[in-house]
This record gives sequence, structure tokens and C-alpha cells, in this order.
Amino acid sequence: MSAKVKSMFICSECAFESPRWYGKCPGCGQWNTLSEQEQIVVVKSSQSAPLQQAAVSRLSDLAQVKERRQGTGLTELDRVLGGGLVDGSVVLLAGDPGIGKSTMLLQACKTFCREQTVLYVAGEESPGQIHMRAVRLELETDRMLVAPVTDIENVLHTIANVKPDVVMVDSIQTMSHPGLTSSCGSVVQVRECTQLLLRAAKSGNFPVFIVGHVNKDGGIAGPKVLEHMVDVVLYFEGDRQNPYRILRAVKNRFGSTNEIGVFEMGEQGLADVENPSLMLLADRPVNVSGTCVACVMEGSRPILAEVQALVSKTGFGNPRRTATGFDLSRAALLIAVLEKRGGYFFGNLDAYVNIVGGLRLDEPAADLPVALALISNLLDKPVPDDVVAFGEIGLAGEVRSVAHAQVRINECARLGFGSIMVPRASMRQLQAPAGVEIIPVGDISQAIGVVRR
Repeated sequence: MSAKVKSMFICSECAFESPRWYGKCPGCGQWNTLSEQEQIVVVKSSQSAPLQQAAVSRLSDLAQVKERRQGTGLTELDRVLGGGLVDGSVVLLAGDPGIGKSTMLLQACKTFCREQTVLYVAGEESPGQIHMRAVRLELETDRMLVAPVTDIENVLHTIANVKPDVVMVDSIQTMSHPGLTSSCGSVVQVRECTQLLLRAAKSGNFPVFIVGHVNKDGGIAGPKVLEHMVDVVLYFEGDRQNPYRILRAVKNRFGSTNEIGVFEMGEQGLADVENPSLMLLADRPVNVSGTCVACVMEGSRPILAEVQALVSKTGFGNPRRTATGFDLSRAALLIAVLEKRGGYFFGNLDAYVNIVGGLRLDEPAADLPVALALISNLLDKPVPDDVVAFGEIGLAGEVRSVAHAQVRINECARLGFGSIMVPRASMRQLQAPAGVEIIPVGDISQAIGVVRR
């Protein structure tokens, strides 16, 4: 067996490998993402040992192993993880700089260190900086070990000697393998270091948290295969000027990928927001046109959010269409439906859609409140303050039913809303709570009639 160094051009977005340089990556189509990196290629000799058959088992003979989950001390984090942290799992936590990733891990250490040993691999911060943050978070324990190293072989050797119960690596982009000639943070380094950590976690049956950077487009920096290797991928979203943070799972082998967690950043770190609807509706204006309350489902949790719309005369040849927290193509589709099926002209008007609180509404049930907010501002007639709406709008102008209608209605009634606009097709299975009026609508014209009362 021999080794030789081979030069390859590797894409920083999708890890596509090519022996020559391309301006446009053939794998993902991005421009100027291929960079030259040296790889060590191992050449096996022809006189290698004969292959042995792998151990195979019948599916019916496999015993069902019940996974053990441990709480992190943060209720919202446990919700997104699917009930807690699973032994042997590798969790990738990504987000913008300064969003609170390291703070969340240190707060989780407060719970882990009560009965377990935590190894915190600090690749970005010095031990003094970590101690300052730990003091601010009131984390004083002898069970937390800090290792300021960036050599992945040194990290694995430390894990083998210390035998921690939980390992946290902050961040994977600072880790490097001495056997690779490429710099830390490159595609090869990130891939190989993650593979070694994954192997150690599975063989030692201890959970590993990995902090990852994000690129300018908001995706996780490094190869796309990184997300396929780990068990859980969490995105930490939010604006650093806004105290509220949203934790979203985009991959979870041990739970749902539709759950979100809401946190509030304060002087004592991140605090759970158990009722996000009250937070999102706290500063809602009263008796103002262009606003409507939407009820969407985030996993198993119904959330009420405020949808705002502004329609104004354009000063340019082509009207502007802008959406924050809502899909821009979907907003353009709704405007086209309102013009064709509702008879309202937006051709010379700018249209702006905003979801308050930094929440992003990807569910089709948000179509109806967005359309009502647009019409409300166009007519300058406010939607009644006690009205909540949800429903999908089709190209024919019909309002289509959505899932979990009864759960949404119960949540709206609990928060004190007296009128709920729902698709007519959902009325067969609904029961109105006491003191709540259900407004069934079959098409967009009937929904607009509520605004024009």
C-alpha cells in the first residue's frame, strides 16, 4: 500500500471534484467556487488480504433497541430535537455569527454537568473567553473540560483518555487533519474531520454537538455532504438586533423536521418562549388596514403570526414586489389571483408583504391572510381585530382546506379571538368553541366580503 499526492479542483458549495478548473461548477451551477486542493490518494497493492463477507441479519431477528433521550435544560431545544438528545447522535448547529450558538451550548452544559462530564473543544475562542461567558451564564462546575485544540487527532486522543459523556466542537471549520495538506475549513478538511467525529460518536455511544458556519447565502459552509453525514441539522435564525431567535430542524433522524423552537436572548442567555403567538402579536396595531392574523402549523404546534401588507403607487415603470418572511413567488401568484378572480388591479402598484417577528411562513395556509392583508390595504379598510384566517388559495380563486383545522381553531379561541375564517371544505369536521364564530369561505370573493363590511 502506497500513498501519493494528487491535485484536484473541489467546489466549496457541493464538493464536486474535477481534475481541471471550471468557472461554473458542473455539479451545482455556482460560479467561481472551484479551488485547487491537494489530496492524499492511497493506492492498494494487488496482494491485499482476501475480502470477508460482512455479518448480515434478518430484519425479523433484530431486537428493537429503545433510544435513551436526555434533556438539555432548554425546553425549546428538546422540542426541536424530538424530545431530547440521543446517545451516539451527531448534531450540527449552524447559524449566523453572534446569533447565540455558543451560548446555547454552554447553557446546555448546565444540565449535562449535573451528572455527566462534558468536553468542550474550543477551536475559535480562548479558555478565558469561554470562562467569561460561563460566569455570565452562572455556569460553575468541575465537570466541564475545555480543550483549546484544532488538531482532530489530538481531539480524538483526548476523547479516548478523558472518556466524556458529551462532546461539543466549536467549530468544525477550525478543525484540521495533519495528514491533509489543505487548509482548515476547506471541503476536504471539514468532510474528513466530521467523519472521524462521527465514527468516534457511534463507537463510543456518546452525543456530539458540532457548530458550523454559514456562507453568504445562508447555507451551511462546507460540502453539502456534511449535512448528509450527521444525524441532526439545526439552523439558528434571527436578527442580532432582535432579541428573539428561532431554532429550526431541517434534518432529524430521531424526530420531526417540522418543529421550531423560539428563544429570547437576554443578559442571562437564551430563555424559552413557551407561547410564541403572544410574542408575535404583542405590538400588533389596532384598527389599521393592511394587517391580518394568520394561524400556521409548525410541526405539532399552532402559531399565530401577524401578516402585514402595504400597497402604494409605483414611481417606476415596473411595480415592485417585495416579501419578507414569505415566498416572493407565492406573493406574486396571490396578486395575480386577486387581479383575475377578485377584480382588483395591482398593475401600477408596489406591493410589500412582511411577516412580523422574523418568522417565515412556508405553509399554504398563510395564503388567505396574506390576500386579506393586501386587499385591506388596497381598499384602506381594516380587517376586524378579532378575526384570524387560514386557508390555501388556488389559481381558480377557491379557498382550499388545510390540515389540523380543529387544532388551529382551539388555539385561536384560547388566545381570545372571536371570529375565525376557515375554508368551507373544512366545516364538516369542525366544532366551534363557546363564544367563537366560524366564518366559512369558499372562494376569494367571499373572503374579501368580510373586509368590505
